[in-house]
Amino acid sequence: MVDDFDIIIIGAGIAGTTCAILCARAGMSALLLERGEQPGQKNLSGGRLYGYVLNDIIAGFPDLAPLERAITHEHFSLLTDRGATTLNHQQPASPSWSILRARFDPWYAEQAQAAGAQCLFSVTVDALHRENDRVAGVLCGGDLLRAGVVVLAEGANSLLAEQCGLIPAPSPTSMALGIKETLALEPARIEERFHLETHQGAAWLFSGNLCGNKQAGAFLYTNRQSLSLGVVAPLASLRDGPTAASALLSQLKKPPTLRPLLRGTQTLEYGAHLVPEGGLHSLPRQRAGNGWLLAGDTLRTCVNAGFTVRGMDMAMLSARAAADTLIAARRRPEIPLHALYDRQLQRSLLWQQLKRYQHLPTLLQRSSWYQSWPALCHEAMADLSRVDAEVNPALWRILLRHGRRMGLRRLTADVIRSLQCL
Repeated sequence: MVDDFDIIIIGAGIAGTTCAILCARAGMSALLLERGEQPGQKNLSGGRLYGYVLNDIIAGFPDLAPLERAITHEHFSLLTDRGATTLNHQQPASPSWSILRARFDPWYAEQAQAAGAQCLFSVTVDALHRENDRVAGVLCGGDLLRAGVVVLAEGANSLLAEQCGLIPAPSPTSMALGIKETLALEPARIEERFHLETHQGAAWLFSGNLCGNKQAGAFLYTNRQSLSLGVVAPLASLRDGPTAASALLSQLKKPPTLRPLLRGTQTLEYGAHLVPEGGLHSLPRQRAGNGWLLAGDTLRTCVNAGFTVRGMDMAMLSARAAADTLIAARRRPEIPLHALYDRQLQRSLLWQQLKRYQHLPTLLQRSSWYQSWPALCHEAMADLSRVDAEVNPALWRILLRHGRRMGLRRLTADVIRSLQCL
């Protein structure tokens, strides 16, 4: 039977749309399916877009895309139950922007349509259609749409891929829950509170005492007229307590570091979604097969480097590798699709990044990063800044005393492990 399309892509997120653009430009007939009424409808609260990949796909995109603010101010805070230690960095030009996916994704889908891809929204894929042990299309509301290859880019909560047995269910240690909120705030107040010029933006990451001694992190991004606030914790941390997932976000707003930044804000939207944070070792063993291929969060490519979280650029890199695979498959149909895809992935920048941080998920599971290190930094800074009637000890004595409290052997081991992972 004749295929309706060369490629059918399930999911009009960052990865699916990128794949549709590149495949359409290569002359393939591509259909992009999205179950939401419009792309980005399910992606609450926005995030941070690193633009190096997108600039290769759409040159000059900062002048075209609905971006929020250029990130020129970086903050990283280690929170304790008594205070925080914060590292600040400012840069005049930015390679990244805050975005709201509800605004960005529809624009990005328009670029796919302009490239020649067809897009259908409010369409739910009920099942994959198989013929002779090969995925040959999708079933939507009783209708069969045939394709040479089906790309599954349905996100981290990849129910269709799991139900069809293409990938196993993820383990609680490799998947996190992100609870996010958008808070309305006037632009003038945003710029005053975060010490920004017009159109400048800030990214603020938090670690430490967010979920007891369990692994958890948080973020705060400035948009044009709102803030994106969120906390991300592995499912294993939430399963073992001590804090319920529903209480994490309200608990995040209590520390004195955040309270002044959030004062007078109004909640616009609230939601939660799964985030794949297992890194290289959590990727499915089978990433492509006879008539199908995984991309984006379905491939579980998100990287949490501790000081930054990289999801959207990793999704674009995986989509570019997927598109290059599909283009190569037209020239070399005798080579199995999974072999072509593995070859493209292992040649890509995505694979290099995943290899760079492959041991970091295990390191970040150590409780010392959420209790001992924030306390060490807080107490050492308190001693360094103390002024009273006594003579301050030498700097090396201060650091040595606090290092002994933590344990010099454990401190040294943590430093060595961190250098190896990063």
